[in-house]
Amino acid sequence: MLFKDVTGQDKIKERLIRFVTEQRISHALMFTGPEGSGKLALALAYAQFVSCLDRKKSDSCGVCSSCRKYQKLVHPDLHFVFPVFKLKDIKNPVSDDFLPLWREMVLKTPYFTFSQWLSFIKSENAQGMIYEAESESIIKKLSLKSFESEYKIMIIWMPEKMHNSCSNKLLKLIEEPPVKTLFLLITEDEESVITTIRSRAQLIQVPPVDNEAMHRALISEYNYPEEEAADAVRLANGNIITALEYLEPGEESFRPFNSFQELMRFAYSNNIPELLKWTDKMSSLGRDRQKAFFNASLRFVREYFIMNLKNFDLNYLSREEKEWGERFAPYINERNVIPLSKEFEKGVFDITKNGNARIVFFDTVIKVARLIKA
Repeated sequence: MLFKDVTGQDKIKERLIRFVTEQRISHALMFTGPEGSGKLALALAYAQFVSCLDRKKSDSCGVCSSCRKYQKLVHPDLHFVFPVFKLKDIKNPVSDDFLPLWREMVLKTPYFTFSQWLSFIKSENAQGMIYEAESESIIKKLSLKSFESEYKIMIIWMPEKMHNSCSNKLLKLIEEPPVKTLFLLITEDEESVITTIRSRAQLIQVPPVDNEAMHRALISEYNYPEEEAADAVRLANGNIITALEYLEPGEESFRPFNSFQELMRFAYSNNIPELLKWTDKMSSLGRDRQKAFFNASLRFVREYFIMNLKNFDLNYLSREEKEWGERFAPYINERNVIPLSKEFEKGVFDITKNGNARIVFFDTVIKVARLIKA
């Protein structure tokens, strides 16, 4: 991937280019920042720039043998680690078992969420994780000499999903890396990465994509009409994934908005049998989707309260969410907005701490049924 293909982030690009041109290449970089800011795209562009055989002033050449292999993600000195899940016939899965699917996903677009990745590899309700077996695979790959490039590059996506034993073994490699080896870690939850790894990697803080750059990209690269692009940028709040989802709604089996609608309808009508069915359905999901629901519900409560106050300039809703909110927003008011928000925040906390999902959702259902009529 070329730097010019990364949406926005000009200051970060300049900094990464200076690392190479001034020969200050750090053995470990950690790209951290919000979802949809382009961390993976930046890491791929940086890796290609480091390995390019004919670097230009501000980008890779794009035509040398190294660049051509990078553009297909098949360069022999480029390695990937990412969360996977256990299969019936693979008890100790590693990233290489899913590598063809990873390449397909990233080549389609380097802008995707953890949940989208799990849906793409059909994990159903399994939790994605970087398992202990991955550490042996990493050690084996990095113990070999580089094949073509000056550097071996290991891109680790979502290190916060790494098993503790794998993290500890990786720590030893980062402390004493093999010669000419680069680690590029990409995280959305820096605090969940073990402290000893964080302290040994140079931090690259990636901000949200600026609105002007996103607007230009949606028009010139994605070919959306200017008016639609402007709506998407306003809703996205610096998250290009949100912008693309707004312009091209997917058909994923799990959509937090639909689950939020169901909860509110059943809670308001006090439909106990349906609320119990809803609780069973939500508690059967993987924990990542459960957390996604609670986080999305927090956003919906905030947005519908703002809509109820008629302060539409501060509303960030899709067309579908806005249309439904025209009828629902009056039920989110100054009496229940804070208690509802606290309940959904509590849900995120309890699920993160591995609380019993059925108890967590049942408790949420009881509280919401009482508060929605406040």
